[in-house]
Amino acid sequence: MECKEGTGETDAESVLISDWAELTHECLLNILSRLTFEHRWTGPMFVCKPWLNACKDPSLNSVFDLETRFDSSSESTRWWTPEFERRIDSMLRSVITWSNGNLTQILTRHCSDLSLNFAAQRCPNLQVLSIKSCPRVTDASMAQIAYHCRNLKQLDISYCYEISHESLSLIGRNCPNLKILKRNLMNWLDPSQHVGIVPDEYLNACPQDGDTEAAVIAKFMPQLEHLEIRFSKLSAKGLGSICEGCSQLEHLDLSGCANLTSRDILNSTSNLKDLKEVKKPNFYIPRSVFHTERYGHWRLYDERFQTDVFRI
Repeated sequence: MECKEGTGETDAESVLISDWAELTHECLLNILSRLTFEHRWTGPMFVCKPWLNACKDPSLNSVFDLETRFDSSSESTRWWTPEFERRIDSMLRSVITWSNGNLTQILTRHCSDLSLNFAAQRCPNLQVLSIKSCPRVTDASMAQIAYHCRNLKQLDISYCYEISHESLSLIGRNCPNLKILKRNLMNWLDPSQHVGIVPDEYLNACPQDGDTEAAVIAKFMPQLEHLEIRFSKLSAKGLGSICEGCSQLEHLDLSGCANLTSRDILNSTSNLKDLKEVKKPNFYIPRSVFHTERYGHWRLYDERFQTDVFRI
């Protein structure tokens, strides 16, 4: 319906728009603080300049959380492209700048050394770092995190295959408050769920040094309370080292750790007095899962588990 001059409808509409655009900075912060990180980035930032400036306020940028979005979406091949990585890096660098040193949590995927080095220099109060599936995060940026972010309490470097035991050592020696470590690997026993999405060369780069990493965790992270090492290739020796060195463990996730038997787990964890939960690698592996030309060495493993979940 066409508005006629003098009806007041157009005037009321313009006043309404004007009122929203001229909200005080404090009112805007109050409103924006009730929105999620994702909602602020997909709406209010594009309303007008005052709203954009409000979104940049340090009080709204103490947490960078894209993990919720990643976790609620089906994994896409696009996530593994350099273009997507650059976008994540750009977003993270922006929030780091806006936080004015107040950023305490980074939860994302597919960032790179570029943004993590920036975080290390600008985020001395960082306490939570979750960077799953980051193929171009390396020991170089993790060393910077270890040296500059000593208040770190939680670290998730799952599926980051360019991060080695050297980073675990540096983090352990420089971050005495670390309580939670997640170092999960992709399902290398049956990689079919990743094929076609994750680049083949990355799947084939799965870390092999499970016992080396276990020894480092045991030596430099005695204060750990929560440890996830799903699909690690550690042996009974490695698990023994962890359980001996990390006596405060309460939660231990060993899902998919195919080199461990239930007896190994029972023997190693028996001295963990505070242990509340241990997730065991209780699975059966049929012969059909493995291609003999690629997994020929698993014939022996398959024979050990033909009659039950774990032959003790």
